This record gives sequence, C-alpha cells and structure tokens, in this order.
Amino acid sequence: MDTSDSKTAEQDPEPHAPRRRWAMDTRPLRRPAYRRLWGSTIVTAVGSQLTAVAVPKQVYDITGSSAWVGGASLAGLVPLIVFALWGGAIADSMDRRKLLLITNSGIAVTSLLFWFQAFTGLESVAALMVLLAVQQAFWGLNAPARSASIARLVPEEELPAAGALGSTVMQTGQVAGPLLAGALIPVVGLPELYLIDALALCVTVWAVYRLPSLPPLGTAVRRAGVKEIAAGFRYISGHTVLLLSFLADIIAMVLGMPRALFPQLAAQTYAPYGEGLALGLLFAAIPIGAVLGGLFSGTFSRARRHGWMVIGSVVVWGAAITGFGLSRNLWVGVAFLAVAGVADMVSMVFRGAILLSAATDEMRGRMQGVFTVVVAGGPRLADVLHGTAGSAFGPRTAVAGGGLLVVAVMLALAAAVPALRRYRV
Repeated sequence: MDTSDSKTAEQDPEPHAPRRRWAMDTRPLRRPAYRRLWGSTIVTAVGSQLTAVAVPKQVYDITGSSAWVGGASLAGLVPLIVFALWGGAIADSMDRRKLLLITNSGIAVTSLLFWFQAFTGLESVAALMVLLAVQQAFWGLNAPARSASIARLVPEEELPAAGALGSTVMQTGQVAGPLLAGALIPVVGLPELYLIDALALCVTVWAVYRLPSLPPLGTAVRRAGVKEIAAGFRYISGHTVLLLSFLADIIAMVLGMPRALFPQLAAQTYAPYGEGLALGLLFAAIPIGAVLGGLFSGTFSRARRHGWMVIGSVVVWGAAITGFGLSRNLWVGVAFLAVAGVADMVSMVFRGAILLSAATDEMRGRMQGVFTVVVAGGPRLADVLHGTAGSAFGPRTAVAGGGLLVVAVMLALAAAVPALRRYRV
C-alpha cells in the first residue's frame, strides 16, 4: 500500500478483542472512515434492490410484455459500461470523496424522479428507460471511485477482509431486497419503493460527506478523457497479474453462469418439486452461498497467496456448476449452487484485493472502472451463451459442460501463465 495513504487509513486506538478466526473478519471496521463507507452500503444494498424490482415490475404492468422488460434492462447496460470506464478515469483525476458526493446525490435525485413518474401515473416506458439509463450512468461514475477509495481507508493486509465485508452486504441485499419488495408492494404500493430507495441514498450521501478528503496522490494535474481511459487499458496489458484477474472472472462468469437456464430447469428437470419453488431456490442459492462465505471470511481473508486463492476459487466454482448440471434432485442442485456462491465470494474478494494492491493509486479508479464493466457484462454474455447452448443440447448438458470448461480453461491458463500463481502480498 502507498505509504502516503497512512493518514487516511485511520487507526483504532483500542486493540481488537480475541475472536474465532473462522468468523467474519471485521478488522477494517475498526477504522472509522471505512466503517462509515461500509455502513452506508448496508442501507443502500437493500434500497437499490427495491428499485431493481420496481422498474421491471412497472414496465411489465404497463406493457404486459417480458420483451419490454428485457429491453429496459439493456437500456441501462450501455450507459453503465461507458460511464464506468469514464468514471474510472475521473476517479483518478479528482477528489474521490467529492465524486462520490456528486454521483450519490445524482442517483438519489433519479430515484425521486422514478417515484414522481410512478406517483403521477405517467405510465411511460420511454420515461422509465431514460431514467434507468441516467441512473446507471451515475452508478457507472460512482462504482469505480467507491471501490478505489477502500485502498486509501484500510491497509493492504486488510483489503481481502474489506472486500468480504462489502460483498457480503451486497449479496445480502440481493436476497433481502427482492423479498422485502415483494412484501411491500401489496402494502404500500409500487411508487413508495422508489421513495424508500431515495431516502436510503440520503443516508449514503451523509456517510460520504463525513469521509476524509481523498484527492489524487502527487501534485500532477490529471485529465479524464479518452487518452486517459486508453492509458488504463495499456496499464492492464503491461501488468499480467491484473489482466489475469480480469480473465479469471470472465472465464467463470461467461462459461459458468447458468442463470439463463434456471426457468427451463425449474419447468422441466425440477418440475416435480413445484416450478415456483424450484425457480425461487435456484435464483437465491448462489447469493445465499456468497453470504455464507462472507460470514465465515475469517477462514480465508488472511491468506497471502492471492493468486492461488483466485485460481482455486474459480476451479471450485466450475466444479460446483458441473455438479449442479448433473444433479436431478433439487436440494442437491441448490447445495451445489450454494457452494458455487461461496467460491464466487472468495474469488471476488481476492480479485478485488489484487486490483487494489497491484495497481498504483493513480490507476486504481480506471482498474475499478474496467472491473465494473467485466462484472456487469460477463453474466449478460453468459445469458446469451447458455441460452443458445441450452436450446441446442439441453439445459443440463449446457450447464455441466460450461462448468467443465471453466475448470479446464482456468487450469490451462494458470499453467501457461505463472504470474497469477506467483502473486502474493
């Protein structure tokens, strides 16, 4: 970690009490600045999922068409990709705290506009798609700055623990948020979901306001244009371990994420268990596994061979997906998906730690911008690949084959390029 970051990585004067080392590693929470940032995530992780449920629900209510729901989702993808790349460059050129204040405020205003159009009964899919595009643009600008700031708030040895804490909260939100939305819609109505999200974002703005200033290190004045974005990609190509960390995620997600086949599997393979029950369990299993992995992050967060942790977790992910594809029993399949969720959590934690520790501070924003694009784009490519393969070969064959490919390609990459195997802190 850069020695000049030491002033912002605040220390707790009280030593932490002994605890079981298998439990969640909470060392970063002893640092007030990180604690504020993480605390705001608890609120917004659930609030953002309310909007994530409300938008497709409203689109479907207006159109009665799932095709329009899919189109609305794609409307947010391009702005997310473009502004995540640009946002990474901006995060490297200005005070990251100020950028977080601007973007979180923008997301909050967008949520208020979502509420206003629903409250007034506008019933315009075009308006929803425009608002979604604006919201995702703000999110693309926000995410790189938020992730890059963590390396200025905690020391290098605590980066995996900080990643596990943040990821656990986000995965918990993906489980609790939709359940809460389903319970609230019949009680308070759909417009109020947007309003709750907007109020939650006010908590985030206040938490960010209380962070220390996070200006670029050094005295050089930087810009945030196409040249700077291109410099980020050149930086990745010149640092093999960074490139491999991105490739590991692409391998796992594109070849091994089978969510596009969950509806078909629920309707065919697991139909005797009840299609609705099967579908809900399939979609919930991976996030639940990820949450469990985070709760027991003390078992892995102190590992220093970060490269091997990424390789091993991607291989376990592929093996678990293979097991899921071969299983005919719903509960066995859900167990395999939960194991895959644990592996995904471990992979996410150490890939994130590599990006923050192997990159210099002036490049961290751009690295996180690319990371955001990979995380957002990989599963969508997987939807196309698995949907096509499932139609051609059957869903179970497509899932199991994808898992085996993950294992084979990851092991081949690790054998051919030793940089990731050798990386440690």
